Amino acid sequence: MEAALYGPGGFYVRPGGPGPAGHFRTSVHASGLYAGAVARLLRRVDEQLGHPEGLDLVDMGAGRGELLAGVLAALPEDVVARVRPYAVERAAAPEGLDPRIRWVPEPPEGTTGLLFANEWLDNVPLEVAQDGRYVLVARDGTESAGGPVAGEDRAWLERWWPGAGGGRAEIGRTRDAAWAGAVATLDRGLAVAVDYAHTRDTRPPYGTLTGFRGGREVPPVPDGSCDVTAHVALDACAGAAGAGAVLLTQREALSALGVSGARPPLALASADPVAYVRALASAGEAAELTARGGLGDFLWLVQPVGGVAAWPG
Repeated sequence: MEAALYGPGGFYVRPGGPGPAGHFRTSVHASGLYAGAVARLLRRVDEQLGHPEGLDLVDMGAGRGELLAGVLAALPEDVVARVRPYAVERAAAPEGLDPRIRWVPEPPEGTTGLLFANEWLDNVPLEVAQDGRYVLVARDGTESAGGPVAGEDRAWLERWWPGAGGGRAEIGRTRDAAWAGAVATLDRGLAVAVDYAHTRDTRPPYGTLTGFRGGREVPPVPDGSCDVTAHVALDACAGAAGAGAVLLTQREALSALGVSGARPPLALASADPVAYVRALASAGEAAELTARGGLGDFLWLVQPVGGVAAWPG
């Protein structure tokens, strides 16, 4: 998985091409309302931090920098002047990148502000287990049984994926470590991970490993031709990064940040038809971001650092 995604010629690091947006649709690509919500969250964190001179915004797995660009566009000028935006990405920076955005391979240490990871952890490589044994995968996707799961991997399954000895499971220990490492770079602020995820009581019995290419789900062949991804055990990630974390659905989080799919009043159609059409389009986009059975079911892991509230009001 590491080689297929990030090795030479890997899916995420090969030069050229459309980037992640050409293969799958995330909340960032679905609507500018998402970046607007992140901008409002950043302002709430800024308020709690007492408006520091430097306000860091760290985007983990930044793709082509779309989220950062959207957040910067949504912020007022006085806040933008203090924001230090970092795009954390293993691929090279795209052409035409906003010069204000710092393109880095790892999150910077000692930041103050908001660290945001939208669909990053699902692409952190992991091991897969089947009936208590490791799953080995050839480059063409052919699977075979490996040795028995043991040591820290077995301990992780026993704690976080009970019953995996008789089925298929993804061992999320590497995701836990990646998230804890990212959170540790914050001195003060809020760390948020958003992903398709599950918790201990809802682990899928057959696992979730899959692939994406060109907007379609495909077999997870680890040859660099497609995305290879698996849902995230976000409750385990929360347990690895310290106390105070909360889990919310995206529907709950975006609602608290002012994203509503409610239809505009019909009276507006007569009073201002153009405004009504715009409001109707916005409501449709909000409905997609918060839909049950879709993006609205994504989980948000919200981790406070340095005395900031877990969900700033």
